[in-house]
Amino acid sequence: MNFFENRLLEERVVLVAVQMEDGENAEESLDELAELAETAGARTVGRIIQSRDSVHPGTYIGKGKIDEVRSLILAADATGIICDDELSPAQLHNLEQELECKVLDRTLLILDIFAGRAVTSEGKIQVELAQLRYRASRLTGRGTALSRLGGGIGTRGPGEKKLETDRRLIRERISALKEDLARVEKYREVLRAGRARGNLKSAAIVGYTNAGKSTLLNRLTGAGVLSEDKLFATLDPTTRLLELPDGQQILLTDTVGFIRKLPHHLVEAFKSTLEEAKYADYIIHVVDASNPCAEMQMHVVYETLRQLGAEGKTVVTLFNKQDAAGGVSLRDFRADYSLKISAKTGDGLEDLMGVLEKILSEDQIYVEHVFPYQEAGKLQMIRERGQLISEEYTGDGIAVKARVPRDVYGRLQVPRMDSL
Repeated sequence: MNFFENRLLEERVVLVAVQMEDGENAEESLDELAELAETAGARTVGRIIQSRDSVHPGTYIGKGKIDEVRSLILAADATGIICDDELSPAQLHNLEQELECKVLDRTLLILDIFAGRAVTSEGKIQVELAQLRYRASRLTGRGTALSRLGGGIGTRGPGEKKLETDRRLIRERISALKEDLARVEKYREVLRAGRARGNLKSAAIVGYTNAGKSTLLNRLTGAGVLSEDKLFATLDPTTRLLELPDGQQILLTDTVGFIRKLPHHLVEAFKSTLEEAKYADYIIHVVDASNPCAEMQMHVVYETLRQLGAEGKTVVTLFNKQDAAGGVSLRDFRADYSLKISAKTGDGLEDLMGVLEKILSEDQIYVEHVFPYQEAGKLQMIRERGQLISEEYTGDGIAVKARVPRDVYGRLQVPRMDSL
């Protein structure tokens, strides 16, 4: 009897980029693209960069480079190529015709990774919506190209359910997903409103993908969020309460990692998730200090925050992974506070706690007052909305030291004291 061993086809890809004179460094971008390909399960077997004033409108790269790519594909026994930018439908179609192999772009690669990472119903809805929006514009004129892709990268996730159906069905599916996502967004708004009523300040933990955001949240709050040395290890935002040593409390929200050339399909689909940074009171910006591209990554984060309308907030930048940084010195001139930490070892987190205490204290008014016993109910207001530092029962009443929000201070009707 003959036995046959089934093995998953290993995807072997050639990375292709265009280096424009005023563009970012294509070599660094391809290094990141290689990481993305590895995360998606592919093996990089070659890379080609063409220097041009702009990408070729019809084929992304010029005719001569297409011949070079074709030769490299044959020599390296590659199964396809991945381009470092989002391709137009025409570019995608023409490259497939010229090279007769699978052609992916950076956007589809990232969508594929997100599809494999989505766990919650919200995450799955967001990924499917982004996938369908991306593919809807690429159905026209491609014939059987979609079904010809077969398995592998770019074909996993809920967005692959019926790609061969007509555009009408895809439009209907997109409409249904939008309605589902609108319900999720309303629920998220209710949660935000509840936090606001409780007067708890919140901080969004943002940063480039794999900077250590989830590790930080886990170390500070014991959140138990998946934390791996991978790109986009977590997609869904997690909010946890952190009680500081002085008794003050703050909500910390881990957000999806940013990346250069973040596909607009993802920005739109993950808007409700990314907007956690917009609605937070403070920004905790986590930077991988051990990454040689840290400066570029910081720029991407600030640019993404600008696009989300999350500017003008107090920013605490944490140069993370000091255990692996090797003494590299980085500065963030746009941050209000900068600290060196290691979320993995816990080094520097006491300083972070001190900074958070200082920030929260600055948003509150210090009160030192003796309340008559008939006004004892005001202490409950302080407990619920502020920080009760001490209380002492005396013959004249209850001597209280506290910090309270400005609106609560107005309702207490007590004289203001200088901050401690």
